[in-house]
Amino acid sequence: MLATIIGLFSCTAMNILGVDIGGTFTDFVSLHEGRLTIYKLLSTPDDPARALLQGIAVLGPPDALVHGTTVATNALLERRGAPTALITTAGFRDVLAIGRGNRPSLYDLDITRDPPVVEDAWRLEIAERLDHHGTIVQSLDADHLHQLIATLLGSSIESVAICLLHAYANPIHEQFIITTIEQIAPPNRFYLSASHRIMPEPREYERTSTTVVNAYVAPVLGRYLTRLESALREKGVASLRLMASDGGSMGLATAQALAARATLSGPAGGVVGARFVAQRAGFERIITFDMGGTSTDVALCDGTLPRIGESHVGGLPVHLPSIDIHTVGAGGGSIARIDAGGALRAGPQSAGANPGPACYGHGDLPTVTDANLLLGRLQANYFLDGQMKLDNERSEAAFALLTQHLAIGIDQAALGVVRVAHAAMDRAIRTISVERGYDPRDFVLVAFGGAGPLHAAYLATELGMRRVLVPRYPGVLSALGMLTADVTRDASQALLTPLDQLDLALTHKHMESLAKEGLQALATDGEPTKHCHIEFTLDLRYVGQSYEITTPLVDWEASTTQRSPLTAADLRQATTQFHTLHERRYGHAMPEHPVEVVLLRMRAISVRPPLSLHLADELPTRTKPLQPRTIVEAALSDQTAVRTPTSLYDRTDLYPGDGFAGPAIVVQLDTTTIIPPAWSAEIDADLNLLLTLAW
Repeated sequence: MLATIIGLFSCTAMNILGVDIGGTFTDFVSLHEGRLTIYKLLSTPDDPARALLQGIAVLGPPDALVHGTTVATNALLERRGAPTALITTAGFRDVLAIGRGNRPSLYDLDITRDPPVVEDAWRLEIAERLDHHGTIVQSLDADHLHQLIATLLGSSIESVAICLLHAYANPIHEQFIITTIEQIAPPNRFYLSASHRIMPEPREYERTSTTVVNAYVAPVLGRYLTRLESALREKGVASLRLMASDGGSMGLATAQALAARATLSGPAGGVVGARFVAQRAGFERIITFDMGGTSTDVALCDGTLPRIGESHVGGLPVHLPSIDIHTVGAGGGSIARIDAGGALRAGPQSAGANPGPACYGHGDLPTVTDANLLLGRLQANYFLDGQMKLDNERSEAAFALLTQHLAIGIDQAALGVVRVAHAAMDRAIRTISVERGYDPRDFVLVAFGGAGPLHAAYLATELGMRRVLVPRYPGVLSALGMLTADVTRDASQALLTPLDQLDLALTHKHMESLAKEGLQALATDGEPTKHCHIEFTLDLRYVGQSYEITTPLVDWEASTTQRSPLTAADLRQATTQFHTLHERRYGHAMPEHPVEVVLLRMRAISVRPPLSLHLADELPTRTKPLQPRTIVEAALSDQTAVRTPTSLYDRTDLYPGDGFAGPAIVVQLDTTTIIPPAWSAEIDADLNLLLTLAW
């Protein structure tokens, strides 16, 4: 596919490449000698690195590569991780199997849970015990440990997760197990993942699950990164960073030690990129809408990146900081079907990259992409800048069974599929906004991904949102976000004490220790730490509650050698913010109720230099007023499949200040944007497309 020059960065001459490997396409954004280039290839699911290396062969080797990958995610979803054993305190081997009593589907009477990723035979117990203060109640049985190690050495186990009761309060027994295994086992025989290194926090199930997830995916991700690093080195690529789930990036050392940080690698890049573009356009309150080939990811940014302490991947909790992203199985490749009750469904099953939607020429199942083609919203001759012609007849054949079953015309069936997909995406946006006390009408919808701009205006109408921002190149926004992502490292310290009894001097010592740990980790990843920024937060809750709210505490600059001690005023300010956050999240606050501090969190940040975009600088001088490229027939109403004359614009023809009214279609290399009737479009200084509802 053709690489396309799309703009300039000032302030840099470095050759940097952002790569996002998705379910259908692998996206490239290359910054080379100030020029920004985009490129797309079909993903290669059997070997994700193959598409990445093919793109580098076209674009040229970069000095630095920032990579978003689904390797860790797919290992969990498809249960293709490394053979893993768990060593835990006697009596706690079934924590993984018991889990929590939460019901993911409240009224489903036939729920079956996936088996734990560690088989029953390899959930091993050892005699030892600490209390919740970290005091040794029962010393670890060293002879028993040697027996367990001998058993592991005679097996095919590759990875060992170590999670002992209350190790967050005192890691002494976990450290002894690690030291003993390293002394007895051959070098690199096992990948060792200990809970005090991964998640030194209370909650036994979540801590065990996160440690096991890390152990399960780390060898898979490690082998992938080792092969990729070797191949990149041969091509002259000097630096490789991986996008992390929390919206930062990490070097190879951190990625191989904390593989669980990469379970939401790609979607996090999209939110970072959307916020970067929206801030430049003057919008701080946004809802991000990333619709790709397999799923749709949404997030709400109220002036900052939304972070949470836990995510779920493949039904397993991963208790590490991540961008607060809600995902639904509705994408361009979502397969349309009739369910057992006779209702029309779209997804969550997807045609993916292979065979892909029927109109791509290989598949034969109806998808959302096929529906958009049949409605004229996708134009067969303009897809991917005209380099990939879509097969309309194949889409019609794929929809034949649906039309027969529903006894309706093909256009009505296609509209039905699109509206079903809209319903799923509408619920997702309401989940992160209305259900959390936010009114979506107060936000701008930022649409990206290969299919996001196709559907954004319809969703905005349903939600009462009046503005939609479509970045200049939305189909590769996740890859662009990776170029802007800071390098980060998180750490935490369990406190578990009433806030009014918190030892300020001891807490300050914990902060110094965590800051040192974070800066050392950044240095290991090759980052200069002199100008790093350190953020501290407290996880607070009312006494008697089970869940916490992360609340800002103080910020430090790494270059400051004498830091002001933590004060009672700092805690009062944090408490006031906690009450405010609690009222926003739950609709009430209890200022008179005692507050408990559960965790002290630290985030070390190596800030990337700001990127100054000048996308309009390379536009040629306009010689005539803006006119549509052509007039096509398309069904752009969300209520009827009737086709009406529709203006078709090429995105490369649009200049700052241009504006036009719907119905219209805007085509470009990486996506298609729909401007329905009652909507208008305007081009801003960054060549973003700002859609506005007329009523």
